[in-house]
Amino acid sequence: MKQRGGTAVVSTDVDTRDVEEREEPGEEPGAAADAGPAATAGPARRWQRIVAAVLVVALLATGGALFAKGRELRDTPATSNRALTDSEATTRVAGDVSNALGKVFSYSPQATAVTKESAKQLLAGKALQQYAALFGQVEKQAADQKLTLTTHVVRAGVTRLTDDSAHLLVFLDQVYEREGKPPTTAAAQLSVTAQLRDGHWTVVEITSR
Repeated sequence: MKQRGGTAVVSTDVDTRDVEEREEPGEEPGAAADAGPAATAGPARRWQRIVAAVLVVALLATGGALFAKGRELRDTPATSNRALTDSEATTRVAGDVSNALGKVFSYSPQATAVTKESAKQLLAGKALQQYAALFGQVEKQAADQKLTLTTHVVRAGVTRLTDDSAHLLVFLDQVYEREGKPPTTAAAQLSVTAQLRDGHWTVVEITSR
């Protein structure tokens, strides 16, 4: 604004150089300021998608690992051993094996044939073969010495049990009686393998310990 003769005159001469320098050709004023948020929104969304994808992969991998670990734990020998989880089945196999051993290892001079027949029903496989090979000598000894043997199972512990096989540790007390002499008691310890056949546990292997 210039003063002329006491009259105020408003000058419209504006120096537009500063405006032209701040504005790019073909760009409206304020366009550069508006481009900031829009320019950063694209990379931010892409980063969010990458992070989400990584999380999904990590979750799937973790889930697969947990499933495999759970299956491994379910398939371990400890969990497949029914002797640790099925008391009814454990009691049954211990009872069947104890009954079998008590019968096949008890005899008298007059009843060796009964013992031999019991062995054929209660033993099988290697156990029956071993028993048959030795019982001929036992039968003769019982007749010659008037020997009576009575076997009692003190304890039968099932160490491993599956649906059709069992391993046991058996402790026995055996009483020997010869005619005209006092009885003699001896202890024995056996490792026994049994198999479920036709609904009954049959002894298939006996090892003295």
